[in-house]
Amino acid sequence: MKIIRNVQLELARFRLRVLVASLVVLVCFGLLATRLYYLQVLRHDDLRAQAENNRTAILPIVPNRGLILDRNGIVLATNYSAYTLEITPAKVPDLAQTIDELAHILEITPRDRRRFKKLREEGKSFESIPLRSRLTDEEVARFAAQRYRFPGVDIKARLFRSYPYGELASHVIGYIGRINTAEKEKLEESEDAANYRGTEYIGKLGVEQSFEAQLHGVTGIDAMETSAGGRATRRLSSQSSTPGHTIKLSIDIKLQQLVEDMFGERRGALVAMDPKSGEVLAFVSKPTFDPNLFVEGIDQESWQGLNESIDKPLLNRALRGTYPPGSTYKPFLALAALSTGKRSASMQINDPGFFMFGGHRFGSPENERGGIMDMHRAIVESSNVYFYSLANELGVEAMHDFMKPLGFGQLTGIDIHGEVRGVLPNQEWKRNYFKRQEQQRWYAGETISLGIGQGYNSFTMLQLAQATAIVANNGVKHPPQLVLATQDASTQIKVPVPAQPAENLGFKTEHLDTIRRAMVGVTQEGTSRRVFAGAGYLSGGKTGTAQAVSLGKNEKYNASRMEERQRDHALYIAFAPAEDPKMAIAVIVENAGFGSVSAAPMARRAFDYWLLGQYPNEEDLALVRKGVASAPVGQPRLAADVPWPRGAQAAASAPAAVAAPASAPVVTPH
Repeated sequence: MKIIRNVQLELARFRLRVLVASLVVLVCFGLLATRLYYLQVLRHDDLRAQAENNRTAILPIVPNRGLILDRNGIVLATNYSAYTLEITPAKVPDLAQTIDELAHILEITPRDRRRFKKLREEGKSFESIPLRSRLTDEEVARFAAQRYRFPGVDIKARLFRSYPYGELASHVIGYIGRINTAEKEKLEESEDAANYRGTEYIGKLGVEQSFEAQLHGVTGIDAMETSAGGRATRRLSSQSSTPGHTIKLSIDIKLQQLVEDMFGERRGALVAMDPKSGEVLAFVSKPTFDPNLFVEGIDQESWQGLNESIDKPLLNRALRGTYPPGSTYKPFLALAALSTGKRSASMQINDPGFFMFGGHRFGSPENERGGIMDMHRAIVESSNVYFYSLANELGVEAMHDFMKPLGFGQLTGIDIHGEVRGVLPNQEWKRNYFKRQEQQRWYAGETISLGIGQGYNSFTMLQLAQATAIVANNGVKHPPQLVLATQDASTQIKVPVPAQPAENLGFKTEHLDTIRRAMVGVTQEGTSRRVFAGAGYLSGGKTGTAQAVSLGKNEKYNASRMEERQRDHALYIAFAPAEDPKMAIAVIVENAGFGSVSAAPMARRAFDYWLLGQYPNEEDLALVRKGVASAPVGQPRLAADVPWPRGAQAAASAPAAVAAPASAPVVTPH
């Protein structure tokens, strides 16, 4: 009986073990089934996409950047395609040795090395950095034969920006440059992150920067099947890129070149506008720079030369340079007197050649004759005494409130980035500007200086040109406009860029007529009469001389004893033709002295070009550059017959180096 019980006990234990084992097996199979369901059903789409990605590579196709044209359709910025030799530093064991060995196969200049070093410092080690650009077919073949020796070195097809006219209009057009870390982070956080895959350059200045969204285009893609080693075997699908829009500017590039040529080596700015529309016809800042230097990444030496130059060639003086307006401010102050009722046009003021106020003598060097001045004569002969006394009567707050709608010390709303406000002073401005309490008080003598455009007044030539255009256009204010239209590169459909709404400032016609007649008097009997002698049209203008440095209390200005950069600035504002203005101009020539000698002759020749189709001859241009011109000398040329000595060759030579297709994907040829 005891044996039977043991057998039954062992049998029960065995059955229990079998049951436990069966349960364990069932649980394991259940887990396997659950995992299989999770992988095959729940994660089917995700895993399938991963598997597909393992055998495919998505390569971006960088779009052709849009063209930039002047108002006549002349190409100012274009593209060409070429091969570049590029290095990924993270994949190269000895970078210096690799570059030295490459130099035995291809020509690598010291400038190439400096530029590569600068780009490497700005970028990341895993990024591909160009060492040489615009390789010829022969150079591509030579490297391809020895490519196996250089891991991390590739030849890539890149699109390059070209500015056919070099320095001409560079501040307007701007330039493109390599995307820096800050810009990359901003792009990655934006909705355009996917559209910039493969793009390594972006607009940095001018129209290139301000209209980046329109110029860039839409990036395309190539879906490529790859081998286990990552080599492309065949194209699975392709979506072509969409080129960027063409941008048409309002500037006339031949007028722009004329003005830049007239400046010569001098510094300054000129803005010419159509008063009836706000279209900017010329937008000059001198000196200029060559935007082509930035296309492939500017080297340290060139960058240092531009950035540290005492002439500040990178400063857009028309947009960001601020200056005292000098006597060009007087017509606007006279309009303020009429509009506020402080003075009538016939009211007479005695000008003895100086103005005494608070025991201080304010001189009037621009007016030699003196005598009894009404408003017309005060503007024509530029009487400082008349406007000293007027400023005292108006007061700083009334002047500020009147000048603000004219655009002084305000953003004009021009359609490129970077504009500055300048300074239209009043008591509140001074309290906010100065930190020490004793400096915050406004003194009556400071108001006197404002009357002749000195003191704290500081405006851009763009603001001065807009204010002149308002007076010429019967008090109607048009915001300046540089871009007239965009054109779709695929459909060729042109879309005009709508102008910003105009604003009528409500000046009385008789008041504006009084100011315009006086400004016409300046060109007929006043300070610029010699410059406009024999002109085939009637124009209005006002000369100005503005201090570059302050003088001591008893110190007299003597240009011959001062350093060149301490001498007065020469200014001129003008509109023409007087009866129906089609152009308004503001120009400054830094440290050039009297406006009638250095600035007004430039305005005269700009009007001759725009209104009469005349272009000055070389002798006359040379006199203007030297600042010794008056009315044009010799026989002017027909503007239509003046050739383009620069740019045409550059535009033709760029495609000669093309070794890659015009719209090449960013891939490495094998």
